[in-house]
Amino acid sequence: MELTDRAFWVNYWESKKEVVQIVSKRSPFSKLFNDTFQKSKINSALEIGGFPGYVSIALNKHYGVSQADLLDYFIHPKIIQDLCDANEIKDGAIKAIEADLFQDYNGSKYDLVHSHGLIEHFENSEHIIGQHLKFLKPTGELLITLPNFRGVNGWFQRNFDKENYDKHYIPCMDVEHLKKSTVALGLKDVDVQYYGEFSMWLENMNTKSAVFKLFFKSTWAFFKIVNKIIPVRNKTLSPYLIITAKQ
Repeated sequence: MELTDRAFWVNYWESKKEVVQIVSKRSPFSKLFNDTFQKSKINSALEIGGFPGYVSIALNKHYGVSQADLLDYFIHPKIIQDLCDANEIKDGAIKAIEADLFQDYNGSKYDLVHSHGLIEHFENSEHIIGQHLKFLKPTGELLITLPNFRGVNGWFQRNFDKENYDKHYIPCMDVEHLKKSTVALGLKDVDVQYYGEFSMWLENMNTKSAVFKLFFKSTWAFFKIVNKIIPVRNKTLSPYLIITAKQ
């Protein structure tokens, strides 16, 4: 079952300010991308659920992916064009495809298929991961990232932004669950792990009081220091999970 609909994403992006921005190479996944592109020659990539395309722009602009397309069932062409212009992306280097991920597909295949913050909006993890594979070349690579709401960050989400929390399928935010779902699809070199230094966020932070913001920032600082001293990647502290695999 899908936990979000088109109206949710339309409202989400129309409520965002400063959508058009310069895309930096620095991101929570910089090391992951660096490792991926050092190991493999990737000329083409497809980002699924990628609107407005920040990651696709980063791959073309900073990692030399000549064709860095994105697919989503909601695309705002002007936002895409404005982003490409702001980041000096050549015409045609990023193709925005507005389509239903679950429809049959007979188009181009890609060296890399990736998604970020997508699969946790669906209850059948194996099925949604499997949808990525129809876009992948026979020797292609799969890269998926998703948030971890089962630790400190998740406690804040659950207690202070329940509406957003409920848009996510929390049971999928588990290493063994994701590994089982990915291996079942017959993929090779499957690696699933918690990822990233401690971080936390709330989508509705601008609605919170000054007292709450102070509490939030103090908690963030405390666990950030703890994670610096004890640099572990686990369910409690890590903000993300990642899946990598090969076709």
